[in-house]
Amino acid sequence: MLIDFHTHCFPDKIYEKAIQKLQAASGNMEIYSDGSLSGLKNSMKENGVDISVVLNIATNAHQQKSVNDFAASINNGKDIFSFGSVFPGSDDVLDELERIKALGMKGVKFHPDYQGFEIDDPVMKPIYKKVSQLGLIAVFHAGFDYGFPPPYKAMPKAMARAASWIDSPVVAAHWGGINCGDDVLKYLCGGNLYFDLSFGYCMMPKIYAKRIIEKHGIEKLLFGTDNPWHNARLEMRLLTSLGLEKYEMDSITHQNAMKLLGINHPKNSLK
Repeated sequence: MLIDFHTHCFPDKIYEKAIQKLQAASGNMEIYSDGSLSGLKNSMKENGVDISVVLNIATNAHQQKSVNDFAASINNGKDIFSFGSVFPGSDDVLDELERIKALGMKGVKFHPDYQGFEIDDPVMKPIYKKVSQLGLIAVFHAGFDYGFPPPYKAMPKAMARAASWIDSPVVAAHWGGINCGDDVLKYLCGGNLYFDLSFGYCMMPKIYAKRIIEKHGIEKLLFGTDNPWHNARLEMRLLTSLGLEKYEMDSITHQNAMKLLGINHPKNSLK
């Protein structure tokens, strides 16, 4: 059983333009699927992924509703669990969080660099409070982002502060922060939040991966890829190099995600 807790795809009408724009911003980064839902599903089949969590991003207030409509339309609760998104500067942000919950989505994705806010700005407290009240999983991009210049808006020290304001599950993406190994160990490891392990292959040095796993705890780690930017075959190359026991791999690859998503048995989710 393999659950990918960090993927992306876009509506059929815009996926080509969206991928081209993102590639241009990141230095023409290679892609491993085309950015469409069908491309994601093909990648899942090719790489042995049973379930993908699709993380959507609203990058402005006007886009918020349509992003969540798309997210809801692909959220089948079987092989795709799609999360919503809110734009923190929108006037109806709290109402939209209510709508995300009502639409049956289990979480919400924040990307402070794309959305233009500091993760630990106190102005975010009412939004985080609503997320907590609704019991939504809060997933944050964490650390560097190659589409933006520094300073970055979701670094480990700030992430620790923001997470302390949220009472529902929090996931810091990319091993707690891309290119942030020392500060992840210092500020985040051992805290009450999850790390997804996406975009780690060739980015997370093996020595840091081992130290983060040891210090943070196997029960708070979630397999992820950041598809289309990486795929499961690449990320498994890193994981299988770490000398983990089978029970540890099972926790990372599916058991922890099953608990977060409320999947009682892997077979039940695929009926």
